[in-house]
Amino acid sequence: MSERAAPFHCPYCGDEDLRPHEQGHGAWECASCNRAFQLKFLGLLSRGLQRADHGGDDI
Repeated sequence: MSERAAPFHCPYCGDEDLRPHEQGHGAWECASCNRAFQLKFLGLLSRGLQRADHGGDDI
């Protein structure tokens, strides 16, 4: 696994024209909508992933 994961799309406009921002680690800028944003990994959830469509019975 690499040290950094790059976003594929801007979270605001969905465009793919992203470049690293000068703010540092995890900071990106979108040339399409002219916004800068930062990504940060918060950690793993202790409860794990739960599906919203699960009815509770697997019968």
